[in-house]
Amino acid sequence: MSTRPSTPRPGTVDELLTSVLAGELGPRPSELTATSVFWIHHGTRLAGGDTTYLNQYVLVRLGSSFGACAFEAGEIDSSVCRDASGSPLDALLRDAHRPLRIAALDAYLAEARPHRQAAHAEPVTLPAGAPEVRARARDAAIAGLLDIEDGAKVALIGVVNPLIAAIRERGGDPLPCDLNLRTTQWGDPVTDDMEEVLAAADAVVATGMTLSNGTFDTILARCRDRGVPLVVYAQTGSAVARAFLGTGVTALSAEPFPFSQFSADPTALYRYRAKSGS
Repeated sequence: MSTRPSTPRPGTVDELLTSVLAGELGPRPSELTATSVFWIHHGTRLAGGDTTYLNQYVLVRLGSSFGACAFEAGEIDSSVCRDASGSPLDALLRDAHRPLRIAALDAYLAEARPHRQAAHAEPVTLPAGAPEVRARARDAAIAGLLDIEDGAKVALIGVVNPLIAAIRERGGDPLPCDLNLRTTQWGDPVTDDMEEVLAAADAVVATGMTLSNGTFDTILARCRDRGVPLVVYAQTGSAVARAFLGTGVTALSAEPFPFSQFSADPTALYRYRAKSGS
């Protein structure tokens, strides 16, 4: 899918969506079809941990690309596979439930510029192995995007225990925030007050799930206003988050589908830094 000349960088997700619907970033979505829409629900408990992560994803297939968005339990059910597969892409972008809209937007942007072909993407190969091995490698790659001094307070919005450990290994002091967890694996309290950690942080690491629950624009604006670096680690909306590099997002770990937890073989994630001109 060829792209057209670039337009001003979006400041919000809605501005990005408007540009896509207008055909400013490639073909008009009304000319495209979401060949397949599918739904995944899975659980994971890593060895040595006491947290069971329950994740739901809705995914959209467009051409050679997949778009993905995680969502909270009960937001979408498996009937979406029947109802949305084969839809014009613009119908999903305009009228679908927010997670499905984000997945469709992600698919469009990933097809326009696949991560594997992006000039400024740094591929990182996650090793073959058990989930614990692959999770540690993934979260070390994410933490490696942080440029912080020892003792820097790092807001982690969307808690994954191996990422807490990786931030500490880089000298950071994690400020964990999550809507579903109350403590980390090590007993650290986890707040559900995003504004609290955003106000205190020297740097912010946020999951792509913030695109799904509608908090991404707020995080982006707070980090811009405070001049605080924002690293996004994204399975959800990895190509969507990429659109904000240099306009609030300073670095991105993009992991397109199929995700690392669904394979024991080597897989790639792609790291971006805003200073690379991505």
